[in-house]
Amino acid sequence: MKVLAAMSGGVDSAVAAARAVDAGHEVVGVHLALSRQPGTLRTGARGCCTIEDSMDAQRAANIIGIPYYVWDFSERFTLDVVDDFVAEYAAGRTPNPCMRCNERIKFAALLEKAVALGFDAVATGHYANIETDAEGNRELHRASAWAKDQSYVLGVLTTEQLAHSMFPLGATPSKAEVRAEAAERGFSVASKPDSHDICFIPDGDTRGWLAERVGAEQGEILDRSGSVIGRHEGALAFTIGQRKGINVGFPTDDGKPRFVLEIRPKSNEVVVGPREALALGELAGSKFSWAGRDPVASGIIVEATDSFECHVQIRAHADPVPAMAQLVPDAAGVTELVINPVEPIIGVSPGQTAVLYIGTRVLGQCTIARTVSAVAAHV
Repeated sequence: MKVLAAMSGGVDSAVAAARAVDAGHEVVGVHLALSRQPGTLRTGARGCCTIEDSMDAQRAANIIGIPYYVWDFSERFTLDVVDDFVAEYAAGRTPNPCMRCNERIKFAALLEKAVALGFDAVATGHYANIETDAEGNRELHRASAWAKDQSYVLGVLTTEQLAHSMFPLGATPSKAEVRAEAAERGFSVASKPDSHDICFIPDGDTRGWLAERVGAEQGEILDRSGSVIGRHEGALAFTIGQRKGINVGFPTDDGKPRFVLEIRPKSNEVVVGPREALALGELAGSKFSWAGRDPVASGIIVEATDSFECHVQIRAHADPVPAMAQLVPDAAGVTELVINPVEPIIGVSPGQTAVLYIGTRVLGQCTIARTVSAVAAHV
């Protein structure tokens, strides 16, 4: 096949590109330039897609012996990832920018351009597997090495995108093996640390970065009954589940600490309460998608609104928990994916992504729009 290898400048994408060549594919390497202003993306071990990363990717491509290009996706990245991040926080939600980047940049904008140029697939260094069922349908599955599994951040992929995706590292048992292979191939990135954190916030101060763009205004801190018990300097300074820095000024009747339960951006209010109230019995969202065939086509359920057993994962490194899921249409004709964990989940915020699994298979995902506490409001 004709394969476009997305090369971030890290060890994983370099080895993935090399393996695609070893498999006999015609491979072209491409690095995505996500900012036109040097210094606005993380450097070194903390980020990805910087100038130094571009140079690392080019050195790897030269060793592999494949053509290499840098594509400017900065405008699309700003619109679909950075602006979305700001808008979600301004609305009181907690977005996942890495997932949005996968969804809208690497497997939407990049894949669209690749297909338009005649490429059959885009290869990345993600740790995940694509399997084909007996009827030839492609499914997204967890990587062999669960410690490195990245299927969660790929849960946004659609059936069409899976048809043009390739993950050469999915069956690799460990990251150590990838690094050893990179060293054998002579890649300078063999010992390069993994990237982490938000790439477009250079100093890592997310709250300060958001305050400059959204602003910070004083507002009220409420308890679960709606009573005002304090004031805050800006709702963006808080996250769901936060304990420290609430500064109400007086203790609770039972002496237990308070936690942030809800952020209300329209009224600029922060709701606090006991840790038990963080336990959620229901998650729901109308923005959902299926990674491959939907539950009916997969034979999991008979009718589209039937409930089914699954596991739900709400963070990239969280443990999946048993749950029941169901598509529920409301009176206005809007259909939600409603997820009820068997045991309440602690500390989930609207804006996060809930990914559903059946065994190792990624069934689909939804952006959490609302949550329901498992604990009565009087607690």
